[in-house]
Amino acid sequence: MIKRRPKNILLVTGMSGAGKSTVLRTLEDLGWEVVDNLPLLLLNRLLDTPLPEGTESDDDRPMAIGIGARTRGFDGESIVRRIKRLREEHGHDIGMLFLDCAGSELERRYSETRRRHPLAQDRPAHDGIGRERDLLMPLRRWANRLVDTTNLTANELAQQIRQTFSIDGTGQTTISVMSFGFSRGVPRNADLVFDMRFLRNPHWVEELRPGTGQDADVSAYIEEDVAYAAAMTQIESLLLLLLPRYQAEGKAYVTIGFGCTGGRHRSVHVAERMARRLREEGFSPTVTHRDLQTAPQDSLEQQPAAPAIG
Repeated sequence: MIKRRPKNILLVTGMSGAGKSTVLRTLEDLGWEVVDNLPLLLLNRLLDTPLPEGTESDDDRPMAIGIGARTRGFDGESIVRRIKRLREEHGHDIGMLFLDCAGSELERRYSETRRRHPLAQDRPAHDGIGRERDLLMPLRRWANRLVDTTNLTANELAQQIRQTFSIDGTGQTTISVMSFGFSRGVPRNADLVFDMRFLRNPHWVEELRPGTGQDADVSAYIEEDVAYAAAMTQIESLLLLLLPRYQAEGKAYVTIGFGCTGGRHRSVHVAERMARRLREEGFSPTVTHRDLQTAPQDSLEQQPAAPAIG
């Protein structure tokens, strides 16, 4: 009996310098069959190639294929059309992971490594980044998974990929809970964002300012806000309604962001508490605090309202 290639296929693409090599190495470590920089004209031939004789345990392995704007024959719109045909005519389950990253961070990475951008060999990296972003836009729109690596180290990216694409965890929605500071930007890969800036701010209490939302005294101060209990109950109810539905729809990855002004007090506390409640309900969220290590700055924080006179 001829054994065909797996029908579960993940195309890995995105901005050069955003972490594609890290993702493919991690998937290979997880047991995926990995092919990088495949000329797109050979995609159909690869999928139709029988597995070697004697292949037993590996014939059900999922496959990851790395593609980029410098791949021979690259055309974003034609790639999308080809993928749709493969899904409709051949029954392949093809998903796409798009790795994005802010242009300024990509420029910094190229500067640190002293590498030239593949689409700007004789031009500044900025020009190549802009050209590549335009070329990849059709794939970014079509991708069903997006990871923004602007604020991720290579190790953090690898951990996220392991949590999302572990073969043993196939079919389970991976839930990430993140805290962040609005003053430093909203995380672009967040699916749900809750603004916690309505809670009173520990930054303006001198003895609490150096602490974080992981400290007991800071947490106690936040919990004393009159709106805290009701807000937490409402948010928890909404998440318990949505998360099972996301999983039923086959959504592989859900990121829940909690933001405050600086990302050190209120958002950290709420992210920790909500993750604990989700675990009590049978979910297994991971928690990251994007801006926890940043220094507190008065200029970024919202001044508390002055008391009424008279």
